[in-house]
Amino acid sequence: MALLTVEQFLKDKAEELQLELIAGKAGLSREISGTELNRPGLALGGFFDSFRNERIQVVGRGENAYIMQVALKGNQESLRAFFKFKMPCVVLTHHLRPRPEIISLANECGVPLILCGLETAVLVAELSMYLEEKLSPTLTMHSVLVDVYGMGVLITGDSGIGKSECALELIKRSHMLVADDVVLLQHLPGGILTGRPANDMLQHHMEVRGLGIIDVKQLFGMSAILNQSRVELVIHLEMWDENKEYDRIGLEDHSVEILGMSVPRIVMPVRPGRNIAILIEVSALHQRMKARGINTAFEVQQNLLKATAPDRETAPVPVKPRALATHRRRHFRRR
Repeated sequence: MALLTVEQFLKDKAEELQLELIAGKAGLSREISGTELNRPGLALGGFFDSFRNERIQVVGRGENAYIMQVALKGNQESLRAFFKFKMPCVVLTHHLRPRPEIISLANECGVPLILCGLETAVLVAELSMYLEEKLSPTLTMHSVLVDVYGMGVLITGDSGIGKSECALELIKRSHMLVADDVVLLQHLPGGILTGRPANDMLQHHMEVRGLGIIDVKQLFGMSAILNQSRVELVIHLEMWDENKEYDRIGLEDHSVEILGMSVPRIVMPVRPGRNIAILIEVSALHQRMKARGINTAFEVQQNLLKATAPDRETAPVPVKPRALATHRRRHFRRR
């Protein structure tokens, strides 16, 4: 998880969220460690059971009205106890400027006090998305990410196997490049795995052996690039090994774990004569069919078993892929 301070938060979002620091400058180095926000409510009145002080505190119209009333009565003990907690910062929405006593308390306790020009609901939505993007776990991977038929396909493999060349062919076939060489993967809340370029300076660029650095945006236009995509399929390229048995049927599904998420994975052997770009296109379409409950390999298996055993009273029993391959070859020889 990346380190995020209040100072960095203000640099990133001050203009977009209409933020203004009015007190507590000494606490700008405080760390924001969670993606959730807190409405203090009862804590402002001195009730601190289950108070989540480690979160950003968002103060709306109701909380601010109470604070103003307490400040006018001169009873600030509950507010002083509130500001004594170590919290990242306090954000007041609707640009509600507090009384001088509250500003003094924030400065005294070193709690950044921030004004926001947005409504509370809008701020909560925007700030939650920002924190999720900043604080969700990330991983950099040597790979290429391409959007194929609306599905994010992560192409992995050893250096020099042809990942970039394969991605270039996919771009020529009207698919979109997300990132080349180094992909920044991120696990967002809700079980979403996304990928984007790890280096913004090299965004939309590719390194192709023999050509050097090419600008995909300039060469192929805006329709050939995408800033970010979900990762829904991993294609691993490897040199064809005659001693290794590759999947010929497709009954068994394989996956790889990335940042705690299981992602479907296909091992694609590479050798002269194989058009890997077309195979990746078909893999993406096939994966979409599987996600909708359509499994061609299983249907073929059932049809073959029914055709060779029409008098069997019980339902066909699934067999292992290797046994099915032998069974299929014998069946077609008889025909």
